[in-house]
Amino acid sequence: MSSLVGVVAIVLALGVASRVLADRLRLPSVLFLILAGVLIGPEFLGVVSRETFGGGLTTMVGVSVAIILFEGGYHLNIDKLREAPDALFRVVTIGAAITWLGTAAAVIVFLNTSIEVGLLVGALLIATGPTVIGPILNVVTVRDHVGALLEGEGVINDVTAAILVVVVFEVLIAGDGGGLQFVGEFAFRVAVGFATGALVAGGIWWVLSRSNVTPSNAALHSRLIVLAGILLAYGGAETIATETGIGAAAMAGFVLGNVDLPHHEEVIDFLDDLSVVVLSFVFVALAALIDFGDILALGVAGVAVVIAVTLVLRPAVIYLSTTNERFTRNERLFLSAVGPRGIIPASVATLFAVELQTLGRPQEAQLLAGTVFLIIFATVILQAGIARQIADYLEVSPMRTIIIGAGRVGLSLAERLEQDGENVLIIDEDSDAVERSRERGFRTIEGDGTDADVLERAEIDRAKTVVAATPDDDVNLLACQLARTTFNVEKIASRVNQPSNVDAFESLGVRAIDLSMATAWSLENVLERPSLSSWMNEIGRTGDVQEIEVTAEGLVGKTIAELNAEIPDGCIVGLLTHSNGKTEVPTGDHTLAEGDRITFIGQVDAVDRAVKRFHPHD
Repeated sequence: MSSLVGVVAIVLALGVASRVLADRLRLPSVLFLILAGVLIGPEFLGVVSRETFGGGLTTMVGVSVAIILFEGGYHLNIDKLREAPDALFRVVTIGAAITWLGTAAAVIVFLNTSIEVGLLVGALLIATGPTVIGPILNVVTVRDHVGALLEGEGVINDVTAAILVVVVFEVLIAGDGGGLQFVGEFAFRVAVGFATGALVAGGIWWVLSRSNVTPSNAALHSRLIVLAGILLAYGGAETIATETGIGAAAMAGFVLGNVDLPHHEEVIDFLDDLSVVVLSFVFVALAALIDFGDILALGVAGVAVVIAVTLVLRPAVIYLSTTNERFTRNERLFLSAVGPRGIIPASVATLFAVELQTLGRPQEAQLLAGTVFLIIFATVILQAGIARQIADYLEVSPMRTIIIGAGRVGLSLAERLEQDGENVLIIDEDSDAVERSRERGFRTIEGDGTDADVLERAEIDRAKTVVAATPDDDVNLLACQLARTTFNVEKIASRVNQPSNVDAFESLGVRAIDLSMATAWSLENVLERPSLSSWMNEIGRTGDVQEIEVTAEGLVGKTIAELNAEIPDGCIVGLLTHSNGKTEVPTGDHTLAEGDRITFIGQVDAVDRAVKRFHPHD
């Protein structure tokens, strides 16, 4: 017993150290957790082996996974799901089926195994999971609809994979059932898990909403009751049918995360801390059980399976699922490149490898464990490990633009900014306006844009731009003042409804847009310059205008004629703004000086390539 306590202490210490190191280096923690597990496993130091935890490892892993998925479901609120509902639905239905059957086909063809074992491996590798997606999103900033797709896929497909693999094993491998029994068993387990989770969540909500405790103990009691609820949901569902517990835990978390639960923030903090501890333990413990002999035995065929899963199936699933125009080409490439596998495949593969051994099929057991751990290892190192670098290369990590006001002006601006690839969040205190904004697909917070707490909740400290777009100048001025003086936002602009208030905004360094003058300018363009006006309204669709600053690297000293020879066809230099503020249409003889600004005009792709050619990190 004392030796087991020592091993658990070592595993937890390594897990916490891995998390601290990952946070310091801004890398996903799962990378260090797996490396720590391999270090203390039988392949190296031999501190942990398959016999260390005995038969208790399965239970410990099951409870830990339930806690992790409960926390993932708790964060998966309905507002987040609205960011990409169609894409998420396709990923967890058609996408899951393609991943399952496609992986099974690759395993059967390349590893020359039976259809049943191929389907078993394919079912396991549907899962990505919050254990690997969460750490990635902690270090990679993506637009909200991209993050929502990754998080939703992780939670839902973890449940799907856990249930599907049990049904495949019991019906197709250990039993002799047909397709009808297969569908029935799967539907039964899904129903048991979801019904149990919803029932337990309802009970927790009822108890916490009507509990009569002293205020000093209320938050503590809420945390303890939630923890008991997780265990009750998991244990209760598992008692009815095996491998339904994590579905129950995920459903309970999802329900409670979307109701008005007392002490919501305290519960979130508790769940975050708890999941870090169990994630550290489980990943290190399971990584310690990796048998490199099983992996190496796969040889070139194993590499072929990895290529099929990561470079063929994953991109196919993403491109079929993200047909919505909100997903840019680079965001689809990022999603295609980031699909690491996590706890569910690792834990369940270990269990069913033992089950196959019991059935007298040791070669298939080795193939199952080797293939699954090879995929986990490859995707964690190659995808999770360099996710931030992939995001930087593809430029899918924009800083946030916060728009205060979800009226016609705010929503129209949000639509145009999103077409330009910006990461937009809208704040409005009117519930009807918030609902309309969400229906149009925008990430929206209901709250007062002049409240510092609301702005902090919107992560204004990570915003590059704040735009005040309400019809009330006093509200706009206060919001801009907060953004400038309290949060030190770099770029601030505001709608100004009364021309006499322009000076007050400009005294704060805010770019003030006089609504009456802007309207008059637009009307003049429509009347006097209708072609230009029509083209300007299409900016971001067929044409674009972008402005960059001339820096010492690559541009200073060049003439406009030399610059025109280097930019793509379909793009011209339309304007030149000198460092003294004078703007003119340049001739070919103009020489660029540091601090000048040049404006590219042309087709969307051509302008984009021109900007990246001279400002590659913009």
